[in-house]
Amino acid sequence: MARLECVEQADAVAVRAAGDWVIAGLAPLEPQLRNLLDLRAKELHFDLSGLDRLDTAGAWLIHRTLKALESSGKQVRLDNASEDHAALIERVAANDKPHPAEPESGNAFVHVVEEVGETVIDAWRETRDLLGFFGLTVATLGRAVRQPGRVRLTSLVYHLEQVGLNAVPIVALISFLIGIVLAYQGATQLRQFGAEIFTVELVAISVLREIGILLTAIIVAGRSGSAFTAQIGSMKLHEEVDAMRALALDPMEMLVLPRVLALIIALPMLGFISAMMGLAGGAVMCWISLDISPGLYIERLSEGVSLSHFLIGIVKAPFFALMIGLIGCFEGLKVESSAESVGRLTTKSVVESIFMVIVVDAFFSIYFAVLGL
Repeated sequence: MARLECVEQADAVAVRAAGDWVIAGLAPLEPQLRNLLDLRAKELHFDLSGLDRLDTAGAWLIHRTLKALESSGKQVRLDNASEDHAALIERVAANDKPHPAEPESGNAFVHVVEEVGETVIDAWRETRDLLGFFGLTVATLGRAVRQPGRVRLTSLVYHLEQVGLNAVPIVALISFLIGIVLAYQGATQLRQFGAEIFTVELVAISVLREIGILLTAIIVAGRSGSAFTAQIGSMKLHEEVDAMRALALDPMEMLVLPRVLALIIALPMLGFISAMMGLAGGAVMCWISLDISPGLYIERLSEGVSLSHFLIGIVKAPFFALMIGLIGCFEGLKVESSAESVGRLTTKSVVESIFMVIVVDAFFSIYFAVLGL
């Protein structure tokens, strides 16, 4: 039990602390310590020889009392403290610092300009680092081409199953529904001009050139790109990546290359499935709402839609896959030693992947438009 004994002398007061000064028993001591400020004596001697146990709360109480007494003009001396108790009190005193003042908000316009500038600088650094990571990936791929035995086929097949085969149901279902929506909305608008028969061409060109592969890439970015970041980030968090380096294993070959190659192989296949299911959804809606039979639908497709539309859409797939794979792995390797970092970078990976997919798609659209395709 914590105790405090005071002995008043002619020109000084001896204060003896005894017992266990731990957090559970300090409450009764508060009023006694405050009463020391009212003493007339100008000198106080704190004797800690009777202390049995002292924790951080007790050390803070002693330090706070000594500081208050000194501020009131009294001379205070600490006597007979053990090495452990004195070290704990000194450590508490060293951390007794005022909280930094909140910076002034300043001009709102200046603050906005600063935020924009910082964002631009961060984006530039991110782009620079990503380009460096792309170069490292290309160099790793070049070594794998020269030495095919360096490619981990087991890992490649596993990731092909994860990003390709397992994604078929969700890609097929969403593409089928998008085909239905396009056909329904297109027929509703074209019916006003008596041109609902052209709904077939509208659905086919939209799905084959843009919607099919773009929708597939966005699904893969949210599904597989985030998984890459979370998986590699978790390995980084548990120091498995460092363990690989300690065993002279290249994380680029072990983790990055199989995932990027699996995406480059799988995304064109998923894009093809998406295009076919989108056309199937359009066919169903045309049959229901426009009474266009599947035979007539296929005939209009063969007459009015050329193979070039499909090729223009599918040629984008490897580029989308490369961007998604690079960003997913890059953000995963940036994870620091906290679970919060994994969640933050996983979200960042998805946002950046979808953004870059749309940017690359816009570039291809302008490029093919300039070529007249």
